Amino acid sequence: MRVVNDMEEQMNGGCGCGGGCGDGGSCCGDDSQGCGGCGGGCQPVMLEGKNAGKTCKVHYKGTFDNGEQFDSSYDRGEPLEFVCGVGMMIQGFDKAVVDMAVGEKKDIHLMPEEAYGLADPEAIVTFEQEDMPGSKDLEVGDFVYLLNTLGQQVPAKVVAKEGTRITFDANHEMAGKALNFSIELLEVQ
Repeated sequence: MRVVNDMEEQMNGGCGCGGGCGDGGSCCGDDSQGCGGCGGGCQPVMLEGKNAGKTCKVHYKGTFDNGEQFDSSYDRGEPLEFVCGVGMMIQGFDKAVVDMAVGEKKDIHLMPEEAYGLADPEAIVTFEQEDMPGSKDLEVGDFVYLLNTLGQQVPAKVVAKEGTRITFDANHEMAGKALNFSIELLEVQ
């Protein structure tokens, strides 16, 4: 793997699938090249239900179990629009919306397996800094993209710099966490 981008690009891309996980925590976008860091909770699965394959517009609020809010379309003043049931969203979110009626509100609790997956210890990798051009300028907490063996960009966070070595964590920042969503279905097309 090698470093290809910086923290600013990570914040604009989320889990690496192009879907905007960095801005919302619930989107997993186009998964055509694999999710590349969301922890596995967003594999494309065609769900069955009245909203499957249709464009849905929702407002939602996402919280952790301690009540801390991590995202809200209400706060942004703009609903989220996505095609339901085709893998654009984390599995549990998709499953909740697939049979909702317009105007319906629903509260859901998702275990990590239905959200961003469990943290994968193999997604934590350590390299010699001399083998990674540009890594000497990185600090703990910086976000970068690494290239995997297939040449795909994988977002990762610098979690340690010790001596000549640097350690990255490519798990999604919400991997291993249970999530709660309050969802309101506004429109189906």
